[in-house]
Amino acid sequence: MEGWRGAWYVPCLASLETLQELCRKENLTCKSIGITNRSLKSYEVEYLCDYKVEEGKAYFLVKWKGWPESSNTWEPRKHLNCPLLIQNFLRDRNEYLSRGREGKAMKVRNHVKTLKPAIADYIVKKAKQRIALQRWKEELNRKKNHKAMILVENTVDLEGPPLDFYYINEYKPAPGINVLNGITTGCECADCPAEKCCPKEAGFILAYNKRKKLKIQPGLPIYECNSYCRCGPDCPNRIVQKGTPYSLCIFRTSNGRGWGVKTLQKIKTNSFVMEYVGEVITSEEAERRGQLYDNQGNTYLFDLDYDSDEFTVDAARYGNVSHFVNHSCDPNLQVFNVFIDNLDLRLPRIALFSTRTIKAGEELTFDYQMKGSIDLTSDTAEGLSPSKKRIRTVCKCGAVCCRGYLN
Repeated sequence: MEGWRGAWYVPCLASLETLQELCRKENLTCKSIGITNRSLKSYEVEYLCDYKVEEGKAYFLVKWKGWPESSNTWEPRKHLNCPLLIQNFLRDRNEYLSRGREGKAMKVRNHVKTLKPAIADYIVKKAKQRIALQRWKEELNRKKNHKAMILVENTVDLEGPPLDFYYINEYKPAPGINVLNGITTGCECADCPAEKCCPKEAGFILAYNKRKKLKIQPGLPIYECNSYCRCGPDCPNRIVQKGTPYSLCIFRTSNGRGWGVKTLQKIKTNSFVMEYVGEVITSEEAERRGQLYDNQGNTYLFDLDYDSDEFTVDAARYGNVSHFVNHSCDPNLQVFNVFIDNLDLRLPRIALFSTRTIKAGEELTFDYQMKGSIDLTSDTAEGLSPSKKRIRTVCKCGAVCCRGYLN
């Protein structure tokens, strides 16, 4: 249409299923979201809402995919070809019953056996949560820039995906902050590491051994080869920049610590696990936000004061998997400052490395105060400390050496 050439567009916030429900409700077709004349009246089970036995026959109340809840219908079990959804329904029902006796099935005068409304309500909430978490998992895996998978799991409560969190793969700088600055040349090594490789040019030793495991002490910086270097992607000095090599699971903790992260693969000692990313803001802005976060008990502010106290990473709204990594006074991850395509000492990248062998299924943690193996008397070690909090937050890590508070 004339006059629309320079128009801008806002993405629709409604889900595909919501749009499909609206089309079916209004009897409209829309090929782009899969509603055609042929599929306008198609039916697919999305989840099961309720159960009853009437005259000896079992019935399920069905929520049809792409149809509003007003279109739910009771269907005999023999007509349903969805064994996984039936399995989920029965598991959720049994889970509710195991939590209290009030959820037992009840009998009505006309000999119809049905579930109490509280049970049916719980089953629907679990079904909706399962769908929401699946969509979130798919979104995370679309947005990530590494090969390893991200899984999502909640077997604890009815909490769904965080509503105000946006997945990013690298720093999101605030206006006026340049996180790609200072690199104009790279090493000329044909086979890194050589005498004039990037770490030695910066006055430090190579951070990795031949097995690509960390060999330097906490507090020392890591200088990796950059985009101007002659070496290729298989260079042994390119580790952090490749992203996490391990499949991880964001899971709901059972002891009130919210979400956590566990590894699905064995991680050897001194291995790179993930980066800590978020918004890069000034320390002044971090102080302002910190006043708000303190009342919520958040601990997402991380000072980038390796060389100066000028910038902070805020992972509260923007971040990657590290956003969900919990604190421990006895952690299995250690923080290191990394420089790749930016040599500005005020803006290091933050990498988390394993301090010991971590078994598959074990939760990943790091110390929000960065104590332990770091010499807190050194200037570089102080540069690893997260932003100090003004209100004391009780620690729930459960470690034998727990300090009692996160700050």
